[in-house]
Amino acid sequence: MLKVLLVKTSSLGDVVHNLPVVTDIRMRFSDACIDWAVEEDYVPLVRLHPAIRRVIPVAIRRWRARLLGASTWSEIGALRRLFRAERYDAIIDTQGLIKSAILARAARGRHHGFDANSAREPLAARLYDVEHHVPRNQHAVLRNRALVASALGYRADAPAGCGITAPRASSAPYAVLLHSTSRADKLWPEEHWVALAREMEGRGLRCVLPWGSDEERSRSSRIAACLSDALVPGRLPIADLTALLSGAASVVGVDTGLTHLAAALGVPVVALYSGSDPALTGVYGARRARNLGGPGRVAEVAEVSAALCELGAV
Repeated sequence: MLKVLLVKTSSLGDVVHNLPVVTDIRMRFSDACIDWAVEEDYVPLVRLHPAIRRVIPVAIRRWRARLLGASTWSEIGALRRLFRAERYDAIIDTQGLIKSAILARAARGRHHGFDANSAREPLAARLYDVEHHVPRNQHAVLRNRALVASALGYRADAPAGCGITAPRASSAPYAVLLHSTSRADKLWPEEHWVALAREMEGRGLRCVLPWGSDEERSRSSRIAACLSDALVPGRLPIADLTALLSGAASVVGVDTGLTHLAAALGVPVVALYSGSDPALTGVYGARRARNLGGPGRVAEVAEVSAALCELGAV
């Protein structure tokens, strides 16, 4: 029985882009035991894939903030003991960072990862037993699938979906507008959000505006103030956000992990790009999703409306 440990700790979009790997492994090895080490915030998401045997939570972000705390070293020690209790046929780091390579190294088994020309941080390659060359000029999903296929000795040439479903929030029809992202150059103009939301309200959809920081909450509130019946919810954990996205009639979002999650759930999605390249990090493999814009090009409201109509989402 094949035992595999996947190491992809964060961020949300990267975790979503790694889900097709699990589908690939299950298609080729029906009895494989697949474990996944991931940041604690994303454990509920990884558990949605039925082929995952065990999700191993890590807290690198929290540990770095409290590096001298006794509880931090106690948790790290417990994780090391957990890793050492199992021997894997393959430990595959699809993140390609020094931190993820060090984490993978704590587990027992043969360690696989990107070579120095493929990894996001070339020094990470020195920590693997086997290095694999995967061209960087392709989408993240394809890179992940190619690495794992090379490590396990198969070809990733058949389509593979994310393989997840989630309970749906039940209410009147609504659209989720994901205006928040980590970089200012990825934002869509606020006046565009207002114009689009007014169109969606005119089509009978209530607009929901999630947020994750005080700045994002303020933006949600400003947009909502221009509408007749928008909802700005409280701060939601990933499980509740997943349910919210799963039940939406449509989702429009910038380049952020939640946009990729919505596409993975099969919801009609229009993804907006301005500071990143959708050919490398766009929503991928989802039949009911469209990427608009690109580096230096901001999608117009009319383009978004047309894409939503094409998807049957409004």
